[in-house]
Amino acid sequence: MSAAFIGSLVQAQQTYKSPLTSAIKESDLKKDLYAMADNHFRGREAGTLDELKAAVWLADEAKKAGMQPAGDDGTFFQFFDLIRHRPSDRSTISINGRGLALWSDVLIAQPNEAIVDAPIVFIDKGRAEDLEKADLKGKAVAIMASNEGLNLNMSLPERRYPVFVRNKFYEKLTAKGAVAIIFIADKLGEESWPAVVPQMTRGLYDIAGGINEKISPKAPVIWVHEKELDALKKAGSRLTTNIITETFCYPSVNVIGKIAGTDPELKKEHVLISGHHDHEGIRQKYGEDSIYNGADDNASVCVAMLAMARAYKIQPAKRSLLFVFHGSEERGLLGSKYHAAHPVVDKSSIIAVLNGDMIGRNDVNEATILGANDPHKNSDDLVKITLRANEEGPKFRLNKDWDKPEHVEYFYFRSDHLPYAKTGIPAIFFTSMLHNQYHTPMDKSENINYLKLKKMTDWIYRTSWILANEKKRPALVTNFKLER
Repeated sequence: MSAAFIGSLVQAQQTYKSPLTSAIKESDLKKDLYAMADNHFRGREAGTLDELKAAVWLADEAKKAGMQPAGDDGTFFQFFDLIRHRPSDRSTISINGRGLALWSDVLIAQPNEAIVDAPIVFIDKGRAEDLEKADLKGKAVAIMASNEGLNLNMSLPERRYPVFVRNKFYEKLTAKGAVAIIFIADKLGEESWPAVVPQMTRGLYDIAGGINEKISPKAPVIWVHEKELDALKKAGSRLTTNIITETFCYPSVNVIGKIAGTDPELKKEHVLISGHHDHEGIRQKYGEDSIYNGADDNASVCVAMLAMARAYKIQPAKRSLLFVFHGSEERGLLGSKYHAAHPVVDKSSIIAVLNGDMIGRNDVNEATILGANDPHKNSDDLVKITLRANEEGPKFRLNKDWDKPEHVEYFYFRSDHLPYAKTGIPAIFFTSMLHNQYHTPMDKSENINYLKLKKMTDWIYRTSWILANEKKRPALVTNFKLER
């Protein structure tokens, strides 16, 4: 076969240029990441001035990188209201008439209005045989916390433990008529106490239309120390609560930019590249540091998006690129939920969402995509293109475990591709996975593997380049349905 024939065959198969990967530079990624994850932004907590300040910085950098504003009113910004419900410090909780000090003697595990005056029944560890015979109707149920039946081999187990314990019992107890639940802290509960106070005092967040937009009265869940055990077991013991919820509304923001395509028809369609710009703000100390800078989570993807924009500015694609830096991801994927419901372009014009979250750590030769395997996969075509881009570029060894529905982290459900997948847009999630500095002040710029970050940026960029230039848009899997 002649070289000329091979050349003509390749040209027939690929009618567009190769991706301009040379425009993505490790030095640019490093410079931008040190700026974005600096203490200056105080951890970029959602709904704070720090998040808004970081968003302004991102918009300035997006403009420098070649993006045109694609937010509201000719700006880079799409603002939305962040609704927050938290337990008020005016709340009162008493056992046998003795008041407990909020957050030191007692924790309020869920923010909802709750006026309770009820007898207490103690059911030890709440085993099935004890629950079966117990009369709980109209009672406050005291139960020893236990990790029996829980898989805590995961990230941040101490922060998740109260939620898992609650979920193990709440529906069972309230179905039998319990009007309040009192968990007595075990060893792990005591270890969790200082770690969960910041999240419990923060409360719940949502946007308009979300399941937590409004808080309705529920059986309260509280935690007490083991020293309260005798008082709880005492005959005639009684729980009295007046839990008050405060509701606030804060501004949060998505930063959105666009680079127009070159094809007269295909430029009307968009490849959406997604990441989030918020993080955890200032929380409990680890050593002397209390600023959660969020270098890997998720400044790593934000600076990767800026790098990709520079490449597209120099060499545009046929389709348009829409870059969405979501706000309030850490409060429950709220920025992506908002944009998926209120897209700045026609939803039908978005052919795929490439979302990234934490792409700068762990083995330099290993990474993963979530949404590549059933039941998470919603587009065979998108998966094939993503795998092709990996083979053409970084050649990562792919860890498939994280995409399994039984994986203990349920990581597929924890990033900004999810709202788009739920609305019927092909979506995939790139990550280099969690690490032991996740959601700690140690997630700093100096701990990023910049070669890994460049390789991950290269992979996402190559995937977007194929999508932005191929004639056929990726098809959805028929009858795709998320089970969780």
